[in-house]
Amino acid sequence: MFSEFFQFTFSGVTLGAIYALVALGFTLIYNASHVINFAQGEFLMIGGMGTVVLMDAGVPIYFAIPLAIAMAGVAGILLHRLAIAPAKNADVVTLIIITIGASIFLRGLAQVFWGKEYHALPNFSATESINLGGAILLTQSLWILGIAAVLVTALGLFFTRTALGKALLATSMNKDAASLMGIKTGAILMMAFGISAVIGAAAGVIVAPITLTSYDIGIMLGLKGFIAAAIGGLGSSTGAILGGLLLGLAEAYTAGYISSDYKDAVPFVIILAILFFLPNGLLGSRAVERV
Repeated sequence: MFSEFFQFTFSGVTLGAIYALVALGFTLIYNASHVINFAQGEFLMIGGMGTVVLMDAGVPIYFAIPLAIAMAGVAGILLHRLAIAPAKNADVVTLIIITIGASIFLRGLAQVFWGKEYHALPNFSATESINLGGAILLTQSLWILGIAAVLVTALGLFFTRTALGKALLATSMNKDAASLMGIKTGAILMMAFGISAVIGAAAGVIVAPITLTSYDIGIMLGLKGFIAAAIGGLGSSTGAILGGLLLGLAEAYTAGYISSDYKDAVPFVIILAILFFLPNGLLGSRAVERV
C-alpha cells in the first residue's frame, strides 16, 4: 500500500513539475501583457519535435536540445512581433483568438514539415529506473524535477537580480509608468514572450522521453498548464507552481486509485470548482492587489 502511494505521488509530482513550467509561461506573459497565450503549448511541441528532427539530421543531442529551445524562443518572439504587437489595442477576446490562431498555425506547420508520427527522445541517464521502497522511479523523472527546480530558481533570480527582470516586473505592474521611466516596454514584452517560449520548450524536451512527442502534443499539455495557472491564480508565479503540483497529484491519484479513464477529466472538474468557489485562484487575490 505504501509503495503504491509513493509510486502515485512521485508520478504526480513529475507531472506537476511539467504543468508548473507551462503555467509559469502563461503567468509570465499574462503579467507582462495581460494576454492569455493559448499558443504556449506549441512551444513544448517545438522543443520536443525540434530536438527529434535535429537529432535525425545528425546533430548530437547536447547540441540539438539548446538549438530546439532557441528555435522555440525565436517563435515566441515572432508571435509577439507579428501577431500580438500589431493588435496591441485590441480587446482581450480578440487577443485570445489571435493566440489560438497562432497555435493552430504552428501545429499545422509542424504537421506538414515534421509529420504526424510520435517520437521519443532517449533518456538523459543510462539507467532507466530505480527501485525505491517497492516503487519504480524513472530516472528521467529525477531529471524533470531537477531541471524544473533549476528553471524556477533561475527565473526567480532573473526577476530579482537583473535589470531586465526588474524592468519586466515594472512593465507588468504599470506599463505607462515604466515607459515614462525610460523602459522600452515593447522590447520587454517581446522578451517576455521569448522567455515564456524557452521555458515551454525546455518542458517539452525533458518530458519527451516519458510521454513521447508529436505535432499535437501541445494541445493537452498547454490546456492543463493553463488550468494549473488558473488554479494557482493567473498572475502569481508561486500559484502557478502550486497549481501545477496539485493538478499533477490529483491526476496521478485518480488514475491510480479510481481509473485512468478519468485522469484527463480531473483538470476540468478542478477548474470548475476553483472558478465557482475561488474565482481568482488559490493565490490570485494577492496578485490582483499588487497590480
